[in-house]
Amino acid sequence: MSSLRNLLHARWMSSFVFLVLLFLITGLADPNFLTYTNVVNCFNTATMYTLLAIGIAFVIMTGEIDVSIGATLGITAAMTGLIAQQGGSIGRMLVVCVAVGAAVGLVNGVGVAFFGVPSLIFTLGTNGVIRGFIYIVTDGRTVENFGGDIAVYGNKVLFAEITLYYAIAVVLVAVAHIVLTRTKKGKYFIAVGDNLDGANLVGISVLRVKLLAYVLCGIFAGIAGYVFASKYRQVMTVAGNGYEMTAIAACVLGGVSLSGGLGNMVGAAIGAVIMSSISRLLVFIGLPSDFNNTITGVMLIIIVVVDALTQRRSIEMTRRKRLLSRTAGTAAEGGKR
Repeated sequence: MSSLRNLLHARWMSSFVFLVLLFLITGLADPNFLTYTNVVNCFNTATMYTLLAIGIAFVIMTGEIDVSIGATLGITAAMTGLIAQQGGSIGRMLVVCVAVGAAVGLVNGVGVAFFGVPSLIFTLGTNGVIRGFIYIVTDGRTVENFGGDIAVYGNKVLFAEITLYYAIAVVLVAVAHIVLTRTKKGKYFIAVGDNLDGANLVGISVLRVKLLAYVLCGIFAGIAGYVFASKYRQVMTVAGNGYEMTAIAACVLGGVSLSGGLGNMVGAAIGAVIMSSISRLLVFIGLPSDFNNTITGVMLIIIVVVDALTQRRSIEMTRRKRLLSRTAGTAAEGGKR
């Protein structure tokens, strides 16, 4: 009974309910939407956003942000395409994507955690640098006309119309969730975001935790870049542009607090499905896809405002409880006298 109660009160449960309602409302607008294929496709198209959301969730949970993940996706996708044009193996592509993503994450981590530069400013600068590298690596041209195994696996169905890449993404979500909730080291991410000074006092290396969070974020962005190239089989110089905002919105929609210290990977994954499904749902509702960015932006604003109000209410309730406990203690001492 207690397990069911905890499940119903989980922060990600509200995002799951919202996803179900979103599907039902779309089904009422157009009954043709409520088919197994359409619903599963909403999850399959969320693969890249799911990977990005997992990575940036580590960073957000520590109380920081990373707006360079879209550019990291773009550079790793471009490099994947160039390797594919040369007939390179998938193993080589993945190694390059992970290495480049980890390097970008390490640079961000050093800048934010070691030098103390505000994460928004530093990662915004990193974003510009990487975007410049994309033009240098590709000579300003679209990377296309590549095939081989990477093209075969792009939309490969594993079972029940679920693609191979989304199945892998789900496994990664499960692993990340277990690490965060079941391991001592994993709980450090939440601890640092919840109370940085307190984490320092109990012996947690805040610098190391934030560095690891950014490295993991970069690695997942790099893997997302590989998936992007494999799925679309062409990479433009603007690939991944704006993906960072969608990933951040997915995390917050899934219950990950922008101020850090709260959230889990399951919620982030559900939020990714919601954000990636908007364009598909608009088609069935009868609205043009031009509304996609507008709706995404409105949702992001609403999510951020609600998160801020929730945090303010939580802080006020905590302060009130402390005041009441102190008042009760003072009253008890007065009664004894």
